[in-house]
Amino acid sequence: MKFVDEARIRVQAGNGGRGCLSFRREKFVPFGGPDGGDGGHGGSVYLLAAPGINTLADFRVERTFKAKSGESGSGNDCFGRGGDDLYVSVPIGTVIRDSETGEQLGDLVREGDTLLVAHGGKGGWGNARFKTSTNRAPRQFGTGLPGEKRVLELELKVIADVGLLGLPNAGKSTLIRAVSSARPKVADYPFTTLHPNLGVVYCGEHRSFVMADIPGLIEGAAEGAGLGIRFLKHLQRTRVLLHLVDMAPLDPEADPVKDARSIVAELKKFSKDLITKPRWLVINKSDLLPPDEAEKKAKAIVRSLRYKGPWFLISGVTGAGTRELTEAVMRFLEEEAAKSAGQSAEDA
Repeated sequence: MKFVDEARIRVQAGNGGRGCLSFRREKFVPFGGPDGGDGGHGGSVYLLAAPGINTLADFRVERTFKAKSGESGSGNDCFGRGGDDLYVSVPIGTVIRDSETGEQLGDLVREGDTLLVAHGGKGGWGNARFKTSTNRAPRQFGTGLPGEKRVLELELKVIADVGLLGLPNAGKSTLIRAVSSARPKVADYPFTTLHPNLGVVYCGEHRSFVMADIPGLIEGAAEGAGLGIRFLKHLQRTRVLLHLVDMAPLDPEADPVKDARSIVAELKKFSKDLITKPRWLVINKSDLLPPDEAEKKAKAIVRSLRYKGPWFLISGVTGAGTRELTEAVMRFLEEEAAKSAGQSAEDA
């Protein structure tokens, strides 16, 4: 089973309405002249970033989206009604590309962002438009232009402040359950998480951040092994990565240090941006060892990895250490936001 974070759809804007061929005919006005109205413009197709949509799975069912065409013009200089624009709701964080050219058309990263993807056809002129000093009774009219057609490729990249990464069963889903209201599935078999789960972590009034539980990675993920690069992409938008390490794996032959290094190797293979992104070490499942032994083993893991950044010893099951972790993350995000605001002020 794979999480569908990519989809291909067809969009078709409405055609322009037909112009009218008509002449004014009233009593005592035998040569009233042309009065054919223009056809209405066809509706355009827009993509709209809407809240509450977390996947592109719905586009597996409905793949074609058509806007309404414009109505034909009529006599007495009446213009045809324009076709209504069509707004297609997509998840926040959707990247849109033209399937034929590969050109990126847009990236909808905020709620309410819209992107015009297919322009409606112009309505045809009525014969009144063709009247000239030498042609008083034109019989020409426009049929209306066809609406634009396109095949689009949609790709969803989760937008979150914090991304969790680690091997399957490292405890990512348990952690996000412990610190937020998200309720991802938790079990003791690999790949319990098959699509990203988002949770909002509250640290006080007006202090919160979004955490993303990314499906577990395995060796070769950068080449598509396991759940593959589909999920590595979701980490690109995060501002800090929390690298979870299982300090007490069920497999007696498993090595937490080796496992942690394998994750780092996959990040390096996939993207230079990911490996340079702030990454904090979170050593999980301290509840499975006595406190003194857990502390000692955590420090040994940090030393073996030659890790110099922030690290935390936690238990996603009991919640031990999670408050300190989330507070530290919140402070980091606030400091980064302050730096960005200061930089923007200087640039202005």
